[in-house]
Amino acid sequence: MLLSFIVHTYSLRYWFPATVMLGTAPAYILSWWVWRLCSTVLPLRLYHKLDDRLYCVYQSMVLFFFENYTGVEIVIYGDIPKKKENVVYLSNHQCTADWIIADMLAIRQDALGHVRYVLKDGLKWLPLYGWYFSQHGGVYVKRSAKFEEQAMKKKLLTQAEAGTPMYLVIFPEGTRYNPELKNVISSSQDFASKEGLALLKHTLTPRMKASHVAIEAMKDHLDAVYDVTVAYEGTLDSAGRRLPAPTMPEFLCKECPRVHIHFERVAMKEVPLEPLFFRRWLHERFEIKDRLLTSFYESDDAQQRSRFPGEGRRSALSIAKTLPSMMVLGGLTVPLLLTESGRSLYVRTWVYGTLLGWLWVNVSP
Repeated sequence: MLLSFIVHTYSLRYWFPATVMLGTAPAYILSWWVWRLCSTVLPLRLYHKLDDRLYCVYQSMVLFFFENYTGVEIVIYGDIPKKKENVVYLSNHQCTADWIIADMLAIRQDALGHVRYVLKDGLKWLPLYGWYFSQHGGVYVKRSAKFEEQAMKKKLLTQAEAGTPMYLVIFPEGTRYNPELKNVISSSQDFASKEGLALLKHTLTPRMKASHVAIEAMKDHLDAVYDVTVAYEGTLDSAGRRLPAPTMPEFLCKECPRVHIHFERVAMKEVPLEPLFFRRWLHERFEIKDRLLTSFYESDDAQQRSRFPGEGRRSALSIAKTLPSMMVLGGLTVPLLLTESGRSLYVRTWVYGTLLGWLWVNVSP
């Protein structure tokens, strides 16, 4: 009985926030469709401005759960600019929670609505979310030989020419680093060796295509590249071996006490655009990440382990920035569920929104 109660209580840590985040999605999408129809006669810039604001509302609600609800402590090494900038955000990739880390940094610059992602192509099939990320300015890419460079370049160039605020999140490794997947790590190191690049231990070898296309296409629109290295505390076992980073459910179950984020701003003039030099530059950035992570996981000094070198600053997110969004979305969702017609509209939004979304991402350029 006691064990059953403990397991049930533990599962609620995840199911409660997951239910709220997924449950409010139809109300959010309905609000977006209303605005999209109303904005058809308005300037495109005005549409994007409110779309960014709507996106900020939803993502603030997400951060309420991932940061305020979990109580996770965020430790930042380096100075995040106070003003908003047009940037490409490059980070190591370990787990699905990495997407939330980008939001955590963006909200601290009041730039949450400007976050857009470069995502692997299969994610476009996510119900509701898949097509919405695309219309919000995200880009879906295929790997290796199937990578559609011109399509990505055209979409980003169009946004840059329109003056769209940009906080473009890219994970150059292309897939998640998991210390237990030795074959993936070995394959990545074999590729680096073949290309004459330094072998990396705590990251995978970065692939340059998406990062290079994004930076080259928007070079006159961007202010900087944000080089971000993330490490999750609690990912060392008793023998000092690195463990997989927490999944989103594990994160929401409060299994990660602290996230360490190393931040470095790189001015655009310091980023080479010629492909050969860019590849070398990008790999050198990941060599720096690898050294930071090696210190985090393997430092001989126990006091320096589970932290990055240098001074870390704890950064708390005010609940005033997140709770109002949850209340707004909750206020829109609850009335839909109280009546039969509302519940019918709610279900139709999930079904038709998903079908229309799949059509959208497959026919739009």
